[in-house]
Amino acid sequence: MKDKLGYRLVQGSLIVIAVWYLLHFAAGSGIIPSPHAAIAAFFRLLGEGIVLHMAVSFYRICMALLFSIIIGVPLGLWLGMSKKADAALSPAVYITYPIPKAALLPVFMILLGLGDKSKIVLIISVIVFQILIAARDGVKEITTDLLLSVRSLGLNKYQIYRHLILPAVLPKILSAIRISIGISISVLFFAETFATSYGIGYFIMNNWIMVNYVDMFAGILALSIMGILLFLGLDWLEQKLCPWVFLNHQ
Repeated sequence: MKDKLGYRLVQGSLIVIAVWYLLHFAAGSGIIPSPHAAIAAFFRLLGEGIVLHMAVSFYRICMALLFSIIIGVPLGLWLGMSKKADAALSPAVYITYPIPKAALLPVFMILLGLGDKSKIVLIISVIVFQILIAARDGVKEITTDLLLSVRSLGLNKYQIYRHLILPAVLPKILSAIRISIGISISVLFFAETFATSYGIGYFIMNNWIMVNYVDMFAGILALSIMGILLFLGLDWLEQKLCPWVFLNHQ
């Protein structure tokens, strides 16, 4: 599994670098620097403070994902198990879900300040819906016959959640979190372009303003590395929590 993952990462990286070189030569200017120049700049910037920007962004994403899971999973399981709760609350979810949450950033800044809280809450307001809906729909896909069979064994509510519901919905929740990572990085970049001095989004836009395209692309590379680390961490967690998913692909 690790060998296949390493091969896929190398293969994907080579494809991205090849396309990057094509765009570099097609542009014919410094607007799109070469991959080797951006990579060299990234390693140079490791000693000049880019690690701090990466750490701040990584913290904001991880906190947003953590709170989204804490809020979304229990609420989604409850809606999936309770028809009354689902009928009462799901319409509110459907109404608020399509609202462009990025427009609420000024509101969050007024209420929560210009620091990390407003940016974390903005990300939560976007990705919590994916996790909530995935958990709810995962519960709904469990057949009534299966639930009745488990209850006939004398299991209490806690045991039903532990041995049936959670194993059934966990792969769907992890898939929703995987999608949420990509969305959260995009939202984070937007949030970090306003009223902040730290974060990869700030770093990228600051270098864009200063027409320093090499360092700007080094920041984009740093953002990509953060995303890869989050995806690899989630893949590792999925292997530990849902090993039966991988047995089907061997």
